[in-house]
Amino acid sequence: MLKIYYDEKYDLPRIDEVAAAVAEELKQRADLYAELELVSSRRIRKINAEMRGVDAVTDVLSFPMLDGIKGKVIAKKDFPLDFDQDKNAIFIGSIVVSLGRVKSQAKKFGHSEERETYYLIVHSLLHLFGYDHMNEADKREMREKEEKIMTKLGILR
Repeated sequence: MLKIYYDEKYDLPRIDEVAAAVAEELKQRADLYAELELVSSRRIRKINAEMRGVDAVTDVLSFPMLDGIKGKVIAKKDFPLDFDQDKNAIFIGSIVVSLGRVKSQAKKFGHSEERETYYLIVHSLLHLFGYDHMNEADKREMREKEEKIMTKLGILR
């Protein structure tokens, strides 16, 4: 089971469903967790500058904790140092989403802020599991997974 921990002052009623859909698509059955932070455009710019050396606002940042896991099923025995005893799960990484970009991109693309938020979370979770979009083949593979997950959830454009 994949769990996402975040500040519950934000209204994300489908977050558990989104996490489950990503885990199911990737055939993950181990107890896993990620952290999610929802921040201002100013804050994500600062994080982007500090962590990546890019002084610019972005929509989402992903900080994966596990290397070489793309396409693999994660097992507790393979990542004993990443297992959190308190959460009884393996930590896969952190996600930071810009609320300002959620608003502007939802408007730009003509869909709801809810759809944009969940799409960015799905996108970032895929990054945590080793997927990327650095070349066309990888981009196509990642986009297909994103669309399949979002369609399964019924969160459409």
